[in-house]
Amino acid sequence: MASVMEGSYASPSATADYTAPVASATGLVQKLFGQMNGWSWALTILLVLVAWDQFSYQKNKAGIVGPAWKIPFIGPFLESMNPKMEIYQNKWKSGDLSCVSVFHKFVVIASTRDMARKVFNSPTFVKPCVVDIATKLLRPQNWVFLDGKAHVDYRKGLNGLFTRQALEHYLPGQEQVYDQYFEEFVRISQEENGGKPSQFMPVFRELMCAVSCRTFVGHYMPDSSMKKIADDYYKITAALELVNFPMILPFTKPWYGKKAADMVLDEFSKCAAKSKVRMAAGGEPNCILDFWVRSIQESQRYKERLASGVQVEPSDKPAQVLREFTDFEISMTLFTFLFASQDATSSASTWLFQLMADRPEILNKVREENLAIRNGDRNQRFSMDILEKMPYTRAVVKETLRYRPPVIMVPYVAKKSFPITDTYTAPKNSMVIPTTYPALHDPEAYPNPDTFDPDRWITGDAEKQVKNWLVFGTGPHYCIGQVYAQMNLIAMIGKASMHLNWEHKVTPLSEDIKVFATIFPQDDCYLAFSKREAA
Repeated sequence: MASVMEGSYASPSATADYTAPVASATGLVQKLFGQMNGWSWALTILLVLVAWDQFSYQKNKAGIVGPAWKIPFIGPFLESMNPKMEIYQNKWKSGDLSCVSVFHKFVVIASTRDMARKVFNSPTFVKPCVVDIATKLLRPQNWVFLDGKAHVDYRKGLNGLFTRQALEHYLPGQEQVYDQYFEEFVRISQEENGGKPSQFMPVFRELMCAVSCRTFVGHYMPDSSMKKIADDYYKITAALELVNFPMILPFTKPWYGKKAADMVLDEFSKCAAKSKVRMAAGGEPNCILDFWVRSIQESQRYKERLASGVQVEPSDKPAQVLREFTDFEISMTLFTFLFASQDATSSASTWLFQLMADRPEILNKVREENLAIRNGDRNQRFSMDILEKMPYTRAVVKETLRYRPPVIMVPYVAKKSFPITDTYTAPKNSMVIPTTYPALHDPEAYPNPDTFDPDRWITGDAEKQVKNWLVFGTGPHYCIGQVYAQMNLIAMIGKASMHLNWEHKVTPLSEDIKVFATIFPQDDCYLAFSKREAA
């Protein structure tokens, strides 16, 4: 028995020449990776990246409304290539806060009035960002991307350009453009199209670009350059769509947009140089550029007098003492004015002409008011006194901006973790987007919000709904040109009512909304214009 046990059950370690079969971890790893080819490596890396992308999305989402899972890497990018208003509306209705993630960017959408206002009024946590590609087009050193005191100080120097007194000086140049383009409207309809309706949205875009350029830089820019900017600005708008490819690659929308932006900045720089020469020679200012340059030069003369020891009376001190600005700095600022006004006023003017054609009783009231304030003389030129004393025309413009707000979302970026509510904090570097459309279509503030009703601004209490009036934003980055924009539209539709007749060809898509940075009729607005004879 003992010999059997010794032969069968002796401990192997008791044999001196026996080596224990210990597994080597290093060897297993080497064997495992040694069996992997390039495709295996690629698949493994891809799966890890997909898992991390999903983990990051779920972590940032943190329970707010949004897709259960993110399409790996791109998110809803393909869907956003052709944005639908219905999709946006469903997103807004899904919750006070909702989210998506596109490429590397996590996006939080604030849908209600109160959520939107909180974002607008939280400069400690957020700043305007437009879209990722915007800094490359507008330039990262542009004033709109400044923050805190730097932004406030810059803005102080610009506020004087939009006072009532300043706006009065811009009116003659604006009216000249309307005279020219109203004749062009008739020519397009009667000569090119035989009196038949054609798509006028592109024409309105050109008109509003011409009006903006004349207001901003006067006659320093030749008509050929103005036409070039109007034609090419469409490429800038396409590059600045809310969701776009995140880098500039040849022959993409951002690439074409960058080339167009460079051209615009170059033209505005030339205008700045010309204005400096003319203002230094004592020229009379007649555009925004002139007034700004004159203020800059007055500030420089004031500082030079102080530096030389001259006693300067307090009354001789400029209202705002400005620093010197280079031609390119001025150009960048003018570009932001164009960026802020071009698409928004193009949208508003398109809807205005369509809405008036479809509601002749409202157009007749606008025409009667405009003739009455001019004592029947339709050729009396624009003045602020006239534009400010037309409550019904003003109501029509405000109702258009409410009914079809040009800007439906305003992108911001979180500078740091942003506690939007007690239960949700937007992560740092996420895009936070307050929306305006739901607040402007809130039935508690505006009864029957999907009805176009200018009277709500006269006999109703629409004027009291200041918290819902988000057309021009609110907070420290509200639109600096909101009075200019409204007066411009009042002037345009009032003059058109007296000098033009127009009809709208209604199609099944006329009331459907196309989202292209701002909003337009889906069919691009079929109109036909003719000259209106004096009564």
